[in-house]
Amino acid sequence: MSKNGILCSRVSDDINCPRCGEKKVLKNGTTKNQKQQYYCKNCGKRFINNYTYVAYKPNINHSIILFTKEGLGIRSTARILQISTTTLLKRIISIAENINQPIISKGKDYEVDEMRTYIRHKRNFIWLIYALEKESKNVVSFHVGKRTNKTLSRVLETLKLSEAKKIFWSLVMFRWSLYDEKLHSVKRFGTNHIERKNLTLRIHLKRLNRRTICFSKSLLILVSILKIYFWS
Repeated sequence: MSKNGILCSRVSDDINCPRCGEKKVLKNGTTKNQKQQYYCKNCGKRFINNYTYVAYKPNINHSIILFTKEGLGIRSTARILQISTTTLLKRIISIAENINQPIISKGKDYEVDEMRTYIRHKRNFIWLIYALEKESKNVVSFHVGKRTNKTLSRVLETLKLSEAKKIFWSLVMFRWSLYDEKLHSVKRFGTNHIERKNLTLRIHLKRLNRRTICFSKSLLILVSILKIYFWS
């Protein structure tokens, strides 16, 4: 019996702990799949020698990013990678947490627009508001929330900190109360790039399509997928 109350048996001299590399490893029963389980007396890690579950493969995160950016849904990705949907959702959140917002260059022109989608049911509308750098066509900031000035401010504050030269709006966005004549502009062909980006998003991400049975069940998952799509 170990200090943690774990029932252990014979010492294994030919196996090293994957965490600390020590050989103070004890046999610690079997898993549900009847695989030998080990316990490290040095660091307290419990492990098995050979993992067969696909989610433990080192390149699984890269595959998740690739399939997400290609527009595959949660269940489709889980079927192809042969992992559970629960594991996939946890991995998506974990990947998104390690993605940082890109550094924004100063003195650039930006385009701002909105897209409407819904979460869980079609009456629960939610808006994606994001900013696109006009020259590089990269998304520099986005926020998902209700269609309020507070949601819009989260995006505009980032652009103001970057000392934006000009911000181009669509006609619908122009009607919002945060419009500033010196900084903002509404003109013909001013939002061509971001309008084309809207079309790309709707093609690549099924959950953003106008008429679809695909939808997001969680705001956290929607934001995580957008971070992976925009910035990974």
